[in-house]
Amino acid sequence: MGCVFSQFAAKFAFFPPSPPTYQVKKGDNGKLTVVSSSSTTAPVTDDPSLDVLLIDTKRGNKIVGFYLKNPHARLTVLYSHGNAADLGQLYDLYVQLKVNLRVNLMGYDYSGYGASTGKPSESNTYADIEAVYQCLQTEYGVSQEDLILYGQSVGSGPTLHLAAKLPRLRGVVLHSGILSGLRVLCHVKFSFCFDIYQNINKIQKVKCPVLVIHGTEDDVVNWLHGNGLWKMAREPYEPLWIKGGGHCNLELYPDYIRHLCKFVYEMENTTTAIRLKRIRQSLDLPARSNGNSVTSKKCCKIKLCQPKWPECPKPRCRCCRWPKVFCWTPKWPKCRLCCSCCCFKWRCCVGIHKGLNGKQEG
Repeated sequence: MGCVFSQFAAKFAFFPPSPPTYQVKKGDNGKLTVVSSSSTTAPVTDDPSLDVLLIDTKRGNKIVGFYLKNPHARLTVLYSHGNAADLGQLYDLYVQLKVNLRVNLMGYDYSGYGASTGKPSESNTYADIEAVYQCLQTEYGVSQEDLILYGQSVGSGPTLHLAAKLPRLRGVVLHSGILSGLRVLCHVKFSFCFDIYQNINKIQKVKCPVLVIHGTEDDVVNWLHGNGLWKMAREPYEPLWIKGGGHCNLELYPDYIRHLCKFVYEMENTTTAIRLKRIRQSLDLPARSNGNSVTSKKCCKIKLCQPKWPECPKPRCRCCRWPKVFCWTPKWPKCRLCCSCCCFKWRCCVGIHKGLNGKQEG
């Protein structure tokens, strides 16, 4: 039943441009080239920094990727675009981001979008981004330590899917991201098995800085989605709330590129050692002493201790009414005098600390 609902939801979640705004053809030199098929998009010229790729996914589809090289780049951005757009419409934006952020940029079309084969679905987009990431590794030698994942709107789904699997990513950008598909349509507060793109569950698994960008007047994906993702991130970066910004026009605001440049610059200069130091500082681990006692602020735990003598003088412990092998917590403090053979004792973190022999210390 969940699969049926997911297929039904996919019909309302994906709107690929029809017809596609570009076509992919093989040139005389054997390289793939892009030809514009729409009068509304600027034709993709012979850009020497552009590689056009056809990438095979594990679900049997061939997806189109644009890889734009920047000779001064230290990091690479993997861009997952939003709904109702394809690479032909986004090429100019990619060029601007490549230049202004000083990065290499990989953009791709989901299955069923642009010149990519297959049909759009949640599971296909997950396979798409995994195939693109593998291509970056094998063809361009990009490691996850030098990679920033960028997800716009629906693209936040595959972005967080991959980010949750890569513990050493440099950073993540969520542009008009969603908490889940059903939460966009119905404003529900619960998760259902048939809901798509449950980012609300995946954001907490991301172990790198997360920048959230959202417009305050977004009438497609409410600002509360972006705010919720930012609050649940394990390592949230200073968010960008664009006052008056909608769903599809945030790139037009000066603060957009300015804040992105600041984020990329800090990610470039953040080494693994610095990140580990920040994580240790944020953990606030309890101090440990050299003795047998352990100080903890957590809730009470059962501490295994050795019996004081091999045989219990009583067939049953009258305090806790269990045989000596299963003797648990005494029901009153006086039980400490008669229940010395019990196999388990309580160790409470508030006021009382017990050593390994079960005696009260301090």
